[in-house]
Amino acid sequence: MIRRLNQSDHEVCFNLLKSRSAENLFIIGDIEAYGYDQEFQKVWGEFNSHGELVAILLKYQENYIPFAADSFSAKEFAEIISNDPDFKYMSGLKEITGKIEPYLTKELKTKRQTYYAKCTRLILTNHGEFLNVQQASPKDAEELVKLLTSVPEFSDSIISVERKRRTLTDGTSRSFFIKEDGKMLSSASTAAENTLSAMVVGVATLESYKKKGYATKCMLKLCSTLLQEGKELCLFYDNPQAGAIYKRIGFEDIGFWMMYTCK
Repeated sequence: MIRRLNQSDHEVCFNLLKSRSAENLFIIGDIEAYGYDQEFQKVWGEFNSHGELVAILLKYQENYIPFAADSFSAKEFAEIISNDPDFKYMSGLKEITGKIEPYLTKELKTKRQTYYAKCTRLILTNHGEFLNVQQASPKDAEELVKLLTSVPEFSDSIISVERKRRTLTDGTSRSFFIKEDGKMLSSASTAAENTLSAMVVGVATLESYKKKGYATKCMLKLCSTLLQEGKELCLFYDNPQAGAIYKRIGFEDIGFWMMYTCK
């Protein structure tokens, strides 16, 4: 049985989501921020014959994110999605979205796959080398954005100083950086932080300061801080070489994250 979830379902809903909190980063964050009764957000749940919640489908504006801990009614989830005239995007773990995709009635325009990794403990630790790693405050937003946009990998980033300052203020993002001679050289940040998990983003170093271990130090400080708070960390990556660096720290691949856009 599939039905809309409401606030009275919150405990059972989060018990399911917490079983894989890194994988459910976006669903957890959206529910914590906006709940179950918003015009732009809806949450459905599928219950098995024993009345146990086994799958969740979240709609946030034009995007759908499914999650299932067991077998689920992929066709019925696809019907909910396809019957929504506002549907433009679907994202989620490939093992789940791949079951829904064949039943979607809207034609897909793009389909992108990225590696998805998470960290629950650090392998590489250099705690004694964190002395020159600083945590950013909202006043550092302008320098952080300047650093990111000056690095080729992030040159097309759409992040603004205003947005960076806002997320540093409201706690949905944290950044750590290394600065020398008044110049910000390297940084690592989180995005979409919630009470259970966070995504690592914006790992960047100025070209002339690479291969000095600065990004690794920022990552280690960031990850150790959040892991000590009991949060799981996750990240996307396309480049296997970058993935090797993350795995050396303690990240493990947990599958692929799919992003679909329909026509």
